[in-house]
Amino acid sequence: MTSYATSSAKAEMSELRRLKGLLPPELQSWVTVEGTTEVNPPLVRCEEIGKDQVEIQIDLVKWDALAMDQRNLLFWHEVARVQNDTIPKDGWEMAALAIGLGGAVGELWVQDGLLLVLALSLCGVSGWRLYQKNSGEKQLRELLNADEKAIALATRFGYSLPNAYKSLGSALKTLIDNTPSKRQRSRYEARLSALKRSANKAKAKSRTPDEDAL
Repeated sequence: MTSYATSSAKAEMSELRRLKGLLPPELQSWVTVEGTTEVNPPLVRCEEIGKDQVEIQIDLVKWDALAMDQRNLLFWHEVARVQNDTIPKDGWEMAALAIGLGGAVGELWVQDGLLLVLALSLCGVSGWRLYQKNSGEKQLRELLNADEKAIALATRFGYSLPNAYKSLGSALKTLIDNTPSKRQRSRYEARLSALKRSANKAKAKSRTPDEDAL
């Protein structure tokens, strides 16, 4: 049992080192790759852990069930999100919303109309900003942009364009099959549909005039 645990730990460390080697050189000084210790975590995600420091966290148990090419493209998707600066941040909005709500309740108690209006305005502005940040359409657009950039990263690391599309498409199909959440599954399906459209455009663009004449 101890031998198996040791072997498993070595395999996990080896995989983390391999993934760190897939980081573009310009990210290696401030992006780290670690296995998550949470209970039932997402397969892979990014998190800011300090000023100018990002950590890519991986559920290595689920990760191990994926093929190597699938892992690579899903990893580069997260790297692309870092490059696109779309990692969720805890901004001022939640604090402002809490202050505004607290102020509104307080001003109702003391019946100060001007301060009540100011507190409600603060709630409105912060609430709208939170809605914008968390809207499904915006989040999906960011995911699709990260998929496109992941394809570009794969070619930078030696993949042919068709193989990059094929590997990411295969990874998304596997996630669709293994995801019980209907909402999350629909996001994967939307990403797969967009990826297929992008692959068809890239294929059409790569065709030579001679091929079109055949």
